[in-house]
Amino acid sequence: MNFALSDELITLQSRVQAFIANEIIPMENDSRQSPHGPSEALRQALVEKARVHGLLTPHASREMGGLGLSHTAKAVIFEEAAYSPLGPTAMNIHAPDEGNIHLMEVVATEAQKDRWLRPLVQGRIRSCFAMTEPAPGAGSDPSMLATTAVRDGDDYVINGHKWLITGAQGADFAIIMARTEDGNATMFLTDTDQPGFILECMMDSLDTCFTGGHGVLRFENLRVPAANVLGEVGKGFRYAQVRLAPARLTHCMRWLGQARRAHDVACAYANRRESFGKRLGEHQGVGFMLADNEMDLLTTRLAIWHCAWVLDQGERANFESSMAKVISSEGIWRVIDRSVQILGGQGVTSEAIVDRIFRDARGFRIYDGPNEVHRMSLARKILSRDAGGAQ
Repeated sequence: MNFALSDELITLQSRVQAFIANEIIPMENDSRQSPHGPSEALRQALVEKARVHGLLTPHASREMGGLGLSHTAKAVIFEEAAYSPLGPTAMNIHAPDEGNIHLMEVVATEAQKDRWLRPLVQGRIRSCFAMTEPAPGAGSDPSMLATTAVRDGDDYVINGHKWLITGAQGADFAIIMARTEDGNATMFLTDTDQPGFILECMMDSLDTCFTGGHGVLRFENLRVPAANVLGEVGKGFRYAQVRLAPARLTHCMRWLGQARRAHDVACAYANRRESFGKRLGEHQGVGFMLADNEMDLLTTRLAIWHCAWVLDQGERANFESSMAKVISSEGIWRVIDRSVQILGGQGVTSEAIVDRIFRDARGFRIYDGPNEVHRMSLARKILSRDAGGAQ
């Protein structure tokens, strides 16, 4: 790996830093936010700011109107964008839209791109990715997928139940994972205003940063034209891998930006707050926490950059993305938790942004696969790789 950033990337990094500082952070207390994320009106206002500054959907290809960022460039830019909880929404790099954009650029037909992808890249609409199901359906084990899609003439009829679907409220279209009659998983594209597509309820959660929150969906004889199959029938899990490794890594990038913000707030406080005759940061107990924060931030960034580099070499990076996800989610959690502790009472109130980051970040050890599942997967791959080795 070459850790030197190109002049072009450094310039873009500076632009994003200035954009977040001057345009987005001042909007963090905007009243158009709810327990289920920024409202559509606020999202549109944020997106328009990014559009004016030429920073909208930078990860999309140039053909689609983006900047065509490499995975390594995304690691730099997404971290800067997420320095504010509203930054990813503003720049249209938030989950699940960011991952859906990547998937559809690779898999969708030209007609599907014109109908759904281009408006998504332009920030005109939103999407959701409907795979996770309540028990006994698919959760951490996608092979338990229970939602079905049965061919009926030129359509598929979908029935099933999904939950924890990020961005469900207000999404204009969905990518649905369902099991077809051959027993394999298939992805389907559908507008959300179709009969049989039901948003049952919203789920209250610790985090409030995802536009559209987390919803429960039910499909009751939802008809989807066969032309709206995403990719090929029966290859849903294969396409999921196209999406999951890069999207898992962009979660890491964004949360790194949030953790860095929490650390910066804690550093500023430790510099100005006096206690027992000296600055708070000069007390060894606090100073050590700041030092540990810096080490966790660096370790996390290096894991992300390495995985991004592997993806840029054209590799699947499933092994590396699992490691990056575990390292990142646990590292950033330690950083944020220490930052709360350094801030004391301020850290558990809305006086500082850190309490919001704390609540938002806890789910990261569960999203995109619980860390325990990633460790299981890593262990299997390690044992398989080393089978027949030294005795």
